[in-house]
Order: sequence, then C-alpha cells, then structure tokens
Amino acid sequence: MKDTTVAVYIDRLFPQFEPALKAILIENALLKDFQGGDMLMQTGQNMRSTVLIVEGMVKLYREGDDGQEFFMYYLQPGNACALSMICATRQETSEVMAKAIEQTKVLMIPIALMDKLMRDYKTWYYFVMETYRMRFEELLFVIDNIAFKAMDERLAFYLKKQSEDLNTKNLQLTHSEIAVDLNTSREVVSRLLKKMEQAGGIVMHRNYIEYRL
Repeated sequence: MKDTTVAVYIDRLFPQFEPALKAILIENALLKDFQGGDMLMQTGQNMRSTVLIVEGMVKLYREGDDGQEFFMYYLQPGNACALSMICATRQETSEVMAKAIEQTKVLMIPIALMDKLMRDYKTWYYFVMETYRMRFEELLFVIDNIAFKAMDERLAFYLKKQSEDLNTKNLQLTHSEIAVDLNTSREVVSRLLKKMEQAGGIVMHRNYIEYRL
C-alpha cells in the first residue's frame, strides 16, 4: 500500500518532522523509482516537485554552454535536493542535472504545497534552511579544493571525496567518468592516476580504483 510505504520512509528518515507535517506528506507525496543511469532532472526542465531521497544515491551535475559537465555533489537517503526546492518554489526551470547512480527511490512533493509547508510547519522550514546551508557549504568546499588547485591536487581531492561520500575504498569509476567530472581529458586523468599509484595512494584494478589514502 502506497501510504504505508511512504509513512515508513518518512518516519525512518525524517523523524524530526511533526506529526501533522508527516500526515500531509504521506497524503500528498508520490513515491517514484529510478534505475541506475536514469535522469531525475535535466537542465531546462520545469520543476513540478521537490525531491526527497529515500533510497539509493543521486549525483548532481552542472552543465556548461558547451555541453561539458561539472560534478557538484551526491544526494543520499534523508537528503533533499535544495535546487529542486528553489526551482519549485519560484516556478523556475532546473539549472542542474541529477542522475541516479544506483536503484533509487524518491518522494516527490508537489510545488503547490511548498508555501503551505514553509508557512505552517516549523520543522519543514528548518529542514529547508538546513538543506540550503549544507549544500552552500559543500559547494564552497568543492570550489576551494578544485577551482583554485592544480589538476593533481584536484584529482586527489576528488578521489578522497568520492571515497567518503560513497563510504568505500573501492571506487568503480572509469578514467572517462573522472575526466568528465573534473572537466579535463581522459589522458590527463590516466597519467595522474598512474603517478598516484606509483606513490602508493591508489591501486588500479581492472574494474575499479582502490583508494588507500
């Protein structure tokens, strides 16, 4: 039963929400499934819902005018997409892409509810503000560690953050995927990974990179 499933997710992942807020979310939220590789949002898409992640993992990108992509951050269970909140509230189109990297379930909250939730439920208001704060700080951290550093330092930071975000030392990333995320060439990534391996920071296996730092 849909409502029962939604209620379980809300109780487990958002225990701070007051009972009345939980009730309105259970009544109105749509539980949606995505497979790995499916797009949740694309640049220019009209946002009709705010997205709450309840299972799986979502990767957010910023797309440049030339079609190049820049990795921003991951969303995990219990996280909300701050950008979907902004776009939904202001009825604007998305300026990012969001892709499921594994089987993922999300709760879609209709934009028609946003004003009411912000006005009537303090726990939702605080949740939205904390989501904005966390993502802003994370973007500043990424900028500090990527935009102003040499490519070898950027790669080292990228691998460290991937390991922390995904909670694993075995990173199933191809050289091409890393190159896209760092907006560089595959050849540069391969060369720098080889140097990192020689220094003992990683071990390159056939299908994954073992992070050792």
